[in-house]
Amino acid sequence: MIRSVVIVGGGTAGWMTASYLKAAFGDRLDVTLVESPRVKRIGVGEATFSTVRHFFDYLGLDEADWLPKCAGGYKLGIRFENWAGNGEHFYHPFERLRVVDGFSIADWWLALGDRSESFDRSCFITTALCEAKRSPRLLDGSLFSSGLDGSLGRSTLDEQRAQFPYAYHFDADKVAEYLAGLATKNGVRHVVDDVQHVAQDERGWITHVRTAAHGDVAGDLFVDCTGFRGLLINQTLGTEFESFEDVLPNNRAVALRVPRDEATDMNPYTTARAMNAGWMWTIPLFRRNGNGYVYSDRFISPEEAEHELRQAVAPGRDDLEANHIRMRIGRNRDSWVNNCVAIGLSSAFVEPLESTGIFFIQHGIEQLVRYFPDERWDPVPIAAYNDRVAHAVEGVKEFLVLHYKSAQRDDTPYWKEAKLRAMPEGLRAKLDLAGSRLLDEETIYARYHGFESYSWNAMNLGLGRIPRTPPPALAHMDPANARAEFARIKAEADELVAALPSCHEYLAKIND
Repeated sequence: MIRSVVIVGGGTAGWMTASYLKAAFGDRLDVTLVESPRVKRIGVGEATFSTVRHFFDYLGLDEADWLPKCAGGYKLGIRFENWAGNGEHFYHPFERLRVVDGFSIADWWLALGDRSESFDRSCFITTALCEAKRSPRLLDGSLFSSGLDGSLGRSTLDEQRAQFPYAYHFDADKVAEYLAGLATKNGVRHVVDDVQHVAQDERGWITHVRTAAHGDVAGDLFVDCTGFRGLLINQTLGTEFESFEDVLPNNRAVALRVPRDEATDMNPYTTARAMNAGWMWTIPLFRRNGNGYVYSDRFISPEEAEHELRQAVAPGRDDLEANHIRMRIGRNRDSWVNNCVAIGLSSAFVEPLESTGIFFIQHGIEQLVRYFPDERWDPVPIAAYNDRVAHAVEGVKEFLVLHYKSAQRDDTPYWKEAKLRAMPEGLRAKLDLAGSRLLDEETIYARYHGFESYSWNAMNLGLGRIPRTPPPALAHMDPANARAEFARIKAEADELVAALPSCHEYLAKIND
């Protein structure tokens, strides 16, 4: 029986792993987390998927308790700005497309929609909530979609059946601190020390890590949460890393934390604004914005990127410290090797365009619990773990490359090259198909990767890749039900905008 796990590295990945393993196994598993006091956290994983709700519910945490402690805010979707180079915007929301008489409302929009109004405004209610800066919760704490509210208990990503209407923004450092407090209270041993040596047996399996002040820390299973360094999985075990820079060349970011006037209302969405050599994020937290420029250093220098970011979000605030980050884009060939599992940046990372960093952590942890080993170290479940993690990352890679291939922009060298770069195998056929019809669950990436067909279609339609014609069948069908549904979407959106408080108003209430 595996009795002890040693997690090397803290931050969001380490403390999510520690707190989840304790929630899953309790006192039947000893968990130790070794964290260096000198290693600086990246601290910019501040936006999430709606599926992160499963993680916090699994731990038995109440949103109204933990969210204020983490400077949190709501995320109803992502607002994409300037991806055609003309300043226009559209939303990728957490909202599935409705179906009318067997066809998606997006198909009916192609046939009947008023093209003077964008796809997302016609087909989603979330767009109106974002534009009006509304909270998804009423002041009494109830969710606007009451049937989706309530704890999910000990459920996982695989059990997601309904689309929850929001995710979170939060301060990643505060989340790590909050989870550290929870985990240590539940019995996780916290060793604050530097790892000086990683010891292996004759098979190459890790036996212990040697620390500067606490001596040897031994375990049965080791989890590498050391970020891009990959101290265990890469530096010690020599696992091959497969780069994605041939199709996703953004390899650097610069971030600023910008204070916001507390009286200023908050946007309930992440913003991804296309820039000359990449894109810029804006993530509103309760008292500040997280801002950053993700770029390729083949097209702009770090100094130029920082200048461009400061001019856009904090002109005249030279006192704000810039955090420059060199990103390792790709994945390990295997994230589980011998008795070591890499979770977080040490396992895989694609650029943060769709907020997938914490999703990958959550997915990796859940799969580790699912395939948790015993003393036999059966290679079959280990292979299954590696297969699932790899396919999830590869699916996200395809989806992100779609953003650049479908974007109607070629006004700078960066955007010109985006049209010429190679594509992941299989994506070209999907994009060709999207020129004729909308994608469905059978035509998007076949394996689980967190994104449903509505996401692929929302991005293609928003970016300008629109099918040449609507489904011919619709010409033979009575459009009355579809017209009624479009009217219903607008009426529901208007009612919710009138009824819901602003995002800031609601969060101020729970932050009292």
